[in-house]
Amino acid sequence: MSVKIRLARRGRRKMAIYDVVVADARAPRDGRFIEKIGSYNPNTNPASININNERALKWLLNGAQPTDTVKAMLSYRGVMLKKHLQIGVLKGAITQEQADAKFEAWLSEKDTKIAGKAEGITAAKADLRKKALDAETAKNQARLDAIKAREDEQKALLAAAEAANNPAPVVEEEVAAEEEAPVAEAETPVAKEETPAKEEAPEAKAPAAEEKAPEAGEDEAKS
Repeated sequence: MSVKIRLARRGRRKMAIYDVVVADARAPRDGRFIEKIGSYNPNTNPASININNERALKWLLNGAQPTDTVKAMLSYRGVMLKKHLQIGVLKGAITQEQADAKFEAWLSEKDTKIAGKAEGITAAKADLRKKALDAETAKNQARLDAIKAREDEQKALLAAAEAANNPAPVVEEEVAAEEEAPVAEAETPVAKEETPAKEEAPEAKAPAAEEKAPEAGEDEAKS
Protein backbone atom coordinates (compact mmCIF):
# COMPACT_ATOMS: atom_id res chain seq x y z
CA MET A 1 0.00 0.00 0.00
CA SER A 2 1.36 3.42 -0.99
CA VAL A 3 1.13 5.96 1.84
CA LYS A 4 1.20 9.73 1.37
CA ILE A 5 1.50 12.68 3.72
CA ARG A 6 -0.84 15.33 2.37
CA LEU A 7 -3.35 18.03 3.23
CA ALA A 8 -7.06 17.52 3.95
CA ARG A 9 -9.20 20.63 3.61
CA ARG A 10 -11.63 21.83 6.27
CA GLY A 11 -13.05 25.19 7.37
CA ARG A 12 -15.63 27.48 5.85
CA ARG A 13 -15.62 29.03 2.40
CA LYS A 14 -12.74 31.42 1.66
CA MET A 15 -11.31 30.65 5.11
CA ALA A 16 -9.91 27.18 4.49
CA ILE A 17 -7.79 25.41 7.10
CA TYR A 18 -5.93 22.19 6.30
CA ASP A 19 -5.02 19.13 8.30
CA VAL A 20 -1.71 17.34 7.66
CA VAL A 21 -2.68 13.67 7.47
CA VAL A 22 -1.13 10.35 6.60
CA ALA A 23 -3.49 8.56 4.23
CA ASP A 24 -3.71 5.88 1.56
CA ALA A 25 -2.78 7.32 -1.83
CA ARG A 26 -5.99 5.82 -3.26
CA ALA A 27 -8.26 7.59 -0.74
CA PRO A 28 -10.04 10.86 -1.64
CA ARG A 29 -8.42 14.11 -0.59
CA ASP A 30 -10.90 14.79 2.20
CA GLY A 31 -11.71 11.13 2.80
CA ARG A 32 -10.47 8.60 5.33
CA PHE A 33 -6.92 8.90 6.64
CA ILE A 34 -4.62 6.83 8.80
CA GLU A 35 -3.33 9.52 11.17
CA LYS A 36 -3.47 13.28 11.63
CA ILE A 37 -0.03 14.69 12.40
CA GLY A 38 -0.57 18.45 12.20
CA SER A 39 -2.44 21.45 10.78
CA TYR A 40 -1.81 24.31 8.37
CA ASN A 41 -3.53 27.71 8.45
CA PRO A 42 -2.67 29.96 5.46
CA ASN A 43 -4.96 32.77 6.66
CA THR A 44 -2.41 34.14 9.13
CA ASN A 45 0.74 36.12 8.33
CA PRO A 46 3.08 34.30 8.49
CA ALA A 47 1.14 31.09 7.91
CA SER A 48 0.67 28.86 10.95
CA ILE A 49 2.26 25.43 10.62
CA ASN A 50 1.82 22.95 13.48
CA ILE A 51 3.28 19.49 12.84
CA ASN A 52 4.30 16.67 15.15
CA ASN A 53 7.90 16.39 14.00
CA GLU A 54 8.53 13.00 15.63
CA ARG A 55 5.51 11.34 14.02
CA ALA A 56 6.25 12.96 10.65
CA LEU A 57 9.90 11.73 10.85
CA LYS A 58 8.73 8.20 11.71
CA TRP A 59 6.42 8.05 8.69
CA LEU A 60 9.13 9.45 6.41
CA LEU A 61 11.59 6.80 7.62
CA ASN A 62 8.93 4.14 7.02
CA GLY A 63 8.60 5.19 3.37
CA ALA A 64 5.65 7.66 3.35
CA GLN A 65 5.89 10.15 0.47
CA PRO A 66 4.91 13.77 1.15
CA THR A 67 3.23 15.92 -1.47
CA ASP A 68 5.10 18.98 -2.72
CA THR A 69 3.22 21.33 -0.40
CA VAL A 70 3.71 19.12 2.64
CA LYS A 71 7.38 18.58 1.76
CA ALA A 72 7.92 22.36 1.74
CA MET A 73 6.27 22.62 5.16
CA LEU A 74 8.35 19.75 6.54
CA SER A 75 11.50 21.44 5.26
CA TYR A 76 10.36 24.68 6.91
CA ARG A 77 9.97 22.84 10.23
CA GLY A 78 13.30 20.99 9.84
CA VAL A 79 11.82 17.51 9.54
CA MET A 80 13.51 16.84 6.21
CA LEU A 81 16.88 17.91 7.66
CA LYS A 82 16.34 15.68 10.66
CA LYS A 83 15.54 12.78 8.37
CA HIS A 84 18.77 13.39 6.44
CA LEU A 85 20.80 13.50 9.69
CA GLN A 86 19.07 10.37 11.00
CA ILE A 87 19.92 8.46 7.83
CA GLY A 88 23.57 9.52 8.36
CA VAL A 89 23.40 8.16 11.91
CA LEU A 90 21.96 4.85 10.67
CA LYS A 91 24.74 4.58 8.12
CA GLY A 92 27.38 5.40 10.75
CA ALA A 93 28.55 8.63 9.08
CA ILE A 94 27.89 10.70 12.24
CA THR A 95 26.92 10.01 15.81
CA GLN A 96 23.52 10.75 17.30
CA GLU A 97 25.01 13.51 19.47
CA GLN A 98 26.49 15.23 16.43
CA ALA A 99 23.21 14.93 14.55
CA ASP A 100 21.29 16.41 17.49
CA ALA A 101 23.79 19.28 17.86
CA LYS A 102 23.52 20.16 14.16
CA PHE A 103 19.76 20.07 14.30
CA GLU A 104 19.63 22.27 17.42
CA ALA A 105 21.94 24.83 15.81
CA TRP A 106 19.79 24.91 12.67
CA LEU A 107 16.60 25.16 14.75
CA SER A 108 17.97 28.08 16.78
CA GLU A 109 18.93 29.96 13.62
CA LYS A 110 15.55 29.22 12.08
CA ASP A 111 13.69 30.49 15.15
CA THR A 112 15.71 33.72 15.01
CA LYS A 113 14.78 34.22 11.36
CA ILE A 114 11.13 33.51 12.08
CA ALA A 115 11.11 35.99 14.99
CA GLY A 116 12.79 38.62 12.80
CA LYS A 117 10.24 38.08 10.06
CA ALA A 118 7.38 38.37 12.54
CA GLU A 119 8.82 41.62 13.91
CA GLY A 120 9.28 42.94 10.39
CA ILE A 121 5.66 42.14 9.54
CA THR A 122 4.48 43.85 12.74
CA ALA A 123 6.59 46.93 12.01
CA ALA A 124 5.31 47.04 8.42
CA LYS A 125 1.71 46.86 9.64
CA ALA A 126 2.34 49.66 12.14
CA ASP A 127 3.97 51.76 9.42
CA LEU A 128 1.06 51.22 7.06
CA ARG A 129 -1.38 52.09 9.83
CA LYS A 130 0.54 55.30 10.60
CA LYS A 131 0.69 56.27 6.92
CA ALA A 132 -3.03 55.64 6.56
CA LEU A 133 -3.73 57.75 9.66
CA ASP A 134 -1.51 60.59 8.41
CA ALA A 135 -3.19 60.48 5.00
CA GLU A 136 -6.63 60.59 6.62
CA THR A 137 -5.55 63.50 8.84
CA ALA A 138 -4.21 65.42 5.85
CA LYS A 139 -7.41 64.71 3.92
CA ASN A 140 -9.58 65.96 6.78
CA GLN A 141 -7.43 69.10 7.17
CA ALA A 142 -7.70 69.81 3.45
CA ARG A 143 -11.47 69.40 3.68
CA LEU A 144 -11.63 71.81 6.64
CA ASP A 145 -9.45 74.34 4.81
CA ALA A 146 -11.71 74.13 1.76
CA ILE A 147 -14.81 74.65 3.92
CA LYS A 148 -13.21 77.64 5.67
CA ALA A 149 -12.15 79.17 2.34
CA ARG A 150 -15.70 78.71 1.02
CA GLU A 151 -17.16 80.35 4.13
CA ASP A 152 -14.74 83.29 3.84
CA GLU A 153 -15.66 83.72 0.19
CA GLN A 154 -19.38 83.69 1.03
CA LYS A 155 -18.82 86.26 3.79
CA ALA A 156 -16.93 88.49 1.37
CA LEU A 157 -19.73 88.20 -1.20
CA LEU A 158 -22.37 89.00 1.43
CA ALA A 159 -20.40 92.01 2.61
CA ALA A 160 -20.05 93.25 -0.97
CA ALA A 161 -23.78 92.76 -1.58
CA GLU A 162 -24.70 94.63 1.60
CA ALA A 163 -22.37 97.48 0.66
CA ALA A 164 -23.96 97.67 -2.80
CA ASN A 165 -27.54 97.57 -1.47
CA ASN A 166 -26.97 100.02 1.44
CA PRO A 167 -24.96 103.06 0.19
CA ALA A 168 -26.64 105.30 2.84
CA PRO A 169 -23.51 106.11 4.87
CA VAL A 170 -21.78 107.50 1.78
CA VAL A 171 -24.79 109.73 0.89
CA GLU A 172 -25.02 111.09 4.43
CA GLU A 173 -21.37 112.09 4.35
CA GLU A 174 -21.87 113.90 1.02
CA VAL A 175 -24.97 115.71 2.34
CA ALA A 176 -23.09 116.72 5.47
CA ALA A 177 -20.27 118.11 3.34
CA GLU A 178 -22.75 120.06 1.21
CA GLU A 179 -24.46 121.48 4.35
CA GLU A 180 -21.15 122.62 5.76
CA ALA A 181 -20.25 124.52 2.54
CA PRO A 182 -23.16 127.10 2.62
CA VAL A 183 -22.32 127.92 6.21
CA ALA A 184 -18.89 129.00 5.13
CA GLU A 185 -20.37 131.07 2.29
CA ALA A 186 -22.88 132.68 4.62
CA GLU A 187 -20.12 133.86 6.87
CA THR A 188 -18.41 135.81 4.07
CA PRO A 189 -21.16 138.49 3.58
CA VAL A 190 -20.95 139.36 7.25
CA ALA A 191 -17.32 140.11 6.76
CA LYS A 192 -18.15 142.20 3.67
CA GLU A 193 -20.78 144.26 5.60
CA GLU A 194 -18.06 145.47 7.94
CA THR A 195 -16.05 147.00 5.06
CA PRO A 196 -18.34 150.06 4.45
CA ALA A 197 -16.36 151.77 7.18
CA LYS A 198 -13.79 152.40 4.51
CA GLU A 199 -16.44 154.12 2.27
CA GLU A 200 -16.88 156.95 4.77
CA ALA A 201 -13.76 158.52 3.33
CA PRO A 202 -15.67 160.72 0.79
CA GLU A 203 -17.23 162.60 3.74
CA ALA A 204 -13.84 164.13 4.28
CA LYS A 205 -14.47 166.33 1.19
CA ALA A 206 -16.92 168.51 3.18
CA PRO A 207 -14.32 171.18 3.99
CA ALA A 208 -13.94 171.83 0.29
CA ALA A 209 -17.57 172.84 0.18
CA GLU A 210 -17.07 174.96 3.22
CA GLU A 211 -14.18 176.62 1.56
CA LYS A 212 -16.42 177.51 -1.37
CA ALA A 213 -18.97 178.99 0.95
CA PRO A 214 -16.89 182.03 1.80
CA GLU A 215 -16.41 182.61 -1.86
CA ALA A 216 -20.14 182.89 -2.19
CA GLY A 217 -20.19 185.41 0.67
CA GLU A 218 -17.53 187.32 -1.01
CA ASP A 219 -19.61 187.47 -4.14
CA GLU A 220 -22.54 188.81 -2.08
CA ALA A 221 -20.27 191.48 -0.59
CA LYS A 222 -19.08 192.49 -3.93
CA SER A 223 -22.62 192.79 -5.11
